[in-house]
Amino acid sequence: MDHLNLVETFAEFKDFKNIDRETMMRILEDVFRHMLEKQYGSADNFDIVVNIDKGDLEIWRLREIVEDGKVEDPNTQIAYSEAIKIEPDFEVGEEVSEEIKMKDFGRREILTIRQNLIAKIQEYEKDNVYQKYKDRIGEIVTGEVYQVWKKEILVLDDEYIELILPKSEQIPSDYYRKGDTIRAVVSKVDMRNNVPQIILSRTSPVFLERLFEQEVPEVYDGLITIKNIVRVPGERAKIAVESYDDRIDPVGACVGMKGSRIHGIVRELKNENIDVINFTANSELYIQRALSPAKITSIRIDEATRRAEVYMKPDQVSLAIGKGGFNIKLAGKLTGYEIDVYRDTEIDTDDDVDLVEFSDEIQEWIIEELKSIGCDTAKSVLSLEVDDLVKRTDLEEETILEVVKILKSEFE
Repeated sequence: MDHLNLVETFAEFKDFKNIDRETMMRILEDVFRHMLEKQYGSADNFDIVVNIDKGDLEIWRLREIVEDGKVEDPNTQIAYSEAIKIEPDFEVGEEVSEEIKMKDFGRREILTIRQNLIAKIQEYEKDNVYQKYKDRIGEIVTGEVYQVWKKEILVLDDEYIELILPKSEQIPSDYYRKGDTIRAVVSKVDMRNNVPQIILSRTSPVFLERLFEQEVPEVYDGLITIKNIVRVPGERAKIAVESYDDRIDPVGACVGMKGSRIHGIVRELKNENIDVINFTANSELYIQRALSPAKITSIRIDEATRRAEVYMKPDQVSLAIGKGGFNIKLAGKLTGYEIDVYRDTEIDTDDDVDLVEFSDEIQEWIIEELKSIGCDTAKSVLSLEVDDLVKRTDLEEETILEVVKILKSEFE
């Protein structure tokens, strides 16, 4: 074999590795130069010529012609009698350029070259993937589900790079099968055992922020600023927005005409309920907006302890708390205050009765379920429609009707 044909011998690396030919040739040159240094002691007097178009590689050794018997370094010098065998016209002091044939290398050296090439390409691939995705942290990527495991999903991007979506970073209602298309944000990139690991997330607030940037041009252009985002993935999210241009309604722009802009985001997040709130530096107003859709009567704020006591009509308490307590929990995270909700004492509740008083007629777990949505008295339950109670609790309509019947009899 007089030369190494890279197109045939190393074609598999070009086909299956994310590496261009120029880089592969450079890596190959480095591998051969390292081998020459090991075999000859130095590679400074070697020219390695790579033909990118043809995929050929040639090695030429340059040596100085010296008089017979005066060769001190066989790698850099050649005797006159040997030089004229190559070219009869050579004279002492001239330089000889001699091609090193592949047959001059032993079988073991060829195998070593191949192994080193594989190792170098793999090393380049890993570093290339790491650097590429390290710069993409916080960006949304689209990939295809390749494998679904119990604790994570393996996703391939358009360059067949492996990405990981852990179960903890999936929306609870997410369900994927092999071949499905998936969108997520790059949340973390690590090197583990010299292998890049790219972690995706669909539960991160950053994912929701990037979705708004894609769907709302004013957010992407910076005309609307997202001040804060809090989420209970798959359930509810609150996002505070602000615009420095008085002509732009930030909430209206984010929601879109008849919800056209936010609809796609909600669908992507598996029908996650998204509240878009107009940010304000006024703490009382900010808390009031954060507790939407509930309407409050008054607020008492303690800045020292960052606590807020919110008073509202009994029928608004369950709205403020929300199903599962998500609404009040997210409002607290969004505003930075510990929010306590109280029924307005100015409303006549003298003849109201605590639910625990009905423990002999209503099972305790039903009472606890009603309390979880802020209904801890008879009138607070009766102030809500049956359909509303069904939606906000995990109780059956038949059960709620029976409870309402018992409570109403108390006041008849």
